[in-house]
Amino acid sequence: MKLTGAQILMEVLKEEGVDSIFGFPGGATIDIHDNLETTDIRHYLVRHEQGAVHAADGYARVTGKVGVCLVTSGPGATNAVTGVATAYMDSIPVVIISGQVPTHLIGNDAFQEVDIVGITRPCTKHNYLVPSVEALPRILKEAFHIARSGRPGPVLVDIPKNVQQATTNFKPRQKVKLKSYNPTYKPNSKQLRKVVDLIMAAKRPVIFAGGGVILSKGAEALTRLARSARIPVTMSLMGLGAFPGSDPLSLGMIGMHGTYRANMSTGACDLLIGIGVRFDDRVTGKTDCFAAQAEIVHIDIDPTSIRKNVPVSIPVVGDCKTTLEVINSYLAEEDLDKLTASRGPWLDQIDQWKQNYKLAYVQEEEIKPQYVVEKLHELTRGEAIITTEVGQNQMWAAQYYHFDRPGHFVTSGGLGTMGFGLPAAIGAQVAFPDALVVDVAGDGSIQMNIQEMATAVQYKLPVKVVILNNCYLGMVRQWQELFYDKRYACTCMDHAPDFVKLAEAFGAVGLRATRPDEVEKVLRQGLETPGPVIMDFRVAREECVYPMVPAGAPITEMLLV
Repeated sequence: MKLTGAQILMEVLKEEGVDSIFGFPGGATIDIHDNLETTDIRHYLVRHEQGAVHAADGYARVTGKVGVCLVTSGPGATNAVTGVATAYMDSIPVVIISGQVPTHLIGNDAFQEVDIVGITRPCTKHNYLVPSVEALPRILKEAFHIARSGRPGPVLVDIPKNVQQATTNFKPRQKVKLKSYNPTYKPNSKQLRKVVDLIMAAKRPVIFAGGGVILSKGAEALTRLARSARIPVTMSLMGLGAFPGSDPLSLGMIGMHGTYRANMSTGACDLLIGIGVRFDDRVTGKTDCFAAQAEIVHIDIDPTSIRKNVPVSIPVVGDCKTTLEVINSYLAEEDLDKLTASRGPWLDQIDQWKQNYKLAYVQEEEIKPQYVVEKLHELTRGEAIITTEVGQNQMWAAQYYHFDRPGHFVTSGGLGTMGFGLPAAIGAQVAFPDALVVDVAGDGSIQMNIQEMATAVQYKLPVKVVILNNCYLGMVRQWQELFYDKRYACTCMDHAPDFVKLAEAFGAVGLRATRPDEVEKVLRQGLETPGPVIMDFRVAREECVYPMVPAGAPITEMLLV
């Protein structure tokens, strides 16, 4: 069957089960967009290419499928780079298809030419410049395979315009085999026997779960392990939802803005089992003091992550879900009843920390942002898909909205990308049209990609935006308050849009609360209103996120309220 390159792309997308693409057209993708019209694949026209990648990213996070976006050459491709880097840092499977100038013009400084393969090499799992139409089917199949397998990540495929227009005989490719790329899914059984021995011997164990647990669909296996072996669980920002936040064994989030009990437990434990984590600097603080009394087990499918940041007693390379299932099968052969008694003093100590050092704030005449998030959790019964922007709003969402299921907290962890939340919410809403999707935002972050409200309105995507509006770039202001003698250099945002009027200008609904007694009413109205809604909460301007660990300090040395 003789097809053009653009037609081949459509065939491969259908083979891969792609139902939605987020994109923005241009001269270098006009043939692809023209052929999209002949398929059942839904194309969502974003207002900025960064929004396209974030939307595909959000779609991937909540579905576990590969997200797909389509951008044109030159500025279209470079606009997408922040989104690509965001997906790369958080190991999210996204295929980015970019148009490119014709092959004979590459290197000639042609109109809208840029070396996007060179630019994105450091922030993609892999990327391709397609040399010919004959190579296109193989490259596309490899791109999807690489994006979703092993440690997931973004893959960019740059397709020159003449390759899109050229024709060749197309035969569907059923399997992908790459000699140099064979991720290790099955862990070493001898290593896991050692892990089980440590679990049975430990008096003060802690599980540290990260985004890898969610990506591998290992949350259920993790929950079985924690409950059967009576091991408390702390989670990274990316790991929230990997273990039920409402479970008595949940320690909440660890790290710079983690809970007191999570940080103290890590400092006092004698066994730390890290699963699908990077041991990021925001988690470990001063690495010399991190889990200093513990044997550390590190389970990850990416061998380059193990021992990169902290010393490890037992390294385990393997898929998180597969590894957890094997550990559970080994533990089933052990006498687990005796662990209930041996863990008693440890769990009592943790419960004491939990009772004495709760997350807390004082509600006064001004709206406290924590109160807004608490009310949001109460009114949604913890069942909403929450996306966030980045900054204080992100941390308050992580602390005060308790996630019991994976895929319900969508945030930019590794790169910390302001402007992520709204387009990611659009991607999540596309994936689950009937779900309640809420973007918890700051007034600074939301302005980064506020234009995507037009996308939500156009496609009748009922995303809700909760703006914790303190007229500051809040997280930087907090650091300036605590460490720079309150010199608020370049962080005051007194001049900002009227978000209610702005919502109305986009064709959405805008609501506002300025007093604590208005919070519940506005939230109820906003959540019950059909279509996209922006809710502007004028919160206390100089509220800080606590606990907080100063940069470079041990995570057990926290600033408390």
